[in-house]
Amino acid sequence: MRLNDADGKQVPMTTLYDAPAEDLIEALTEKLEDEDDIEAPEWVAVAKTGVDRELPPEQADFWARRAASLLRKVAVDGPVGVNSLRSEYGTSKQGTTRYRVRPHQKSKGSGNIIRTALQQLEDAGYVETSENDGRRVTGDGQALLDDTAGEVIQDLDRPELERYA
Repeated sequence: MRLNDADGKQVPMTTLYDAPAEDLIEALTEKLEDEDDIEAPEWVAVAKTGVDRELPPEQADFWARRAASLLRKVAVDGPVGVNSLRSEYGTSKQGTTRYRVRPHQKSKGSGNIIRTALQQLEDAGYVETSENDGRRVTGDGQALLDDTAGEVIQDLDRPELERYA
């Protein structure tokens, strides 16, 4: 898709698919931390991110980072439900981190963390619930993702991504 810039020239529009995922999630984390609707619940300090985990997450900005990651995941894969997102955020459990003696088995991520973050993204207006399909990104959410991707591409110093800037 091409847009007209201030001079009337057509320039390529940057989308969330053009920016590297890690950099996009990092930039979205900073924007969502300023959002009033996205706040970490009190219980998140003691909640594990999955049944295979032994401790809660140690990152200071864990909640905003997970919400940013969920927003991107819903935009790319949507409409998606909480159960499929639990599978995406799960890991393979192998016993304790100390011994790794168990055979590989897949475990799911925490549904409460995912569900609560999605509800907060809905309150902020970035995600909506669709009939019998799960959740999908709204126009405001897509605009936030695309604008942030454009900023990320401009800030990156990678020659292979210059054509998207």
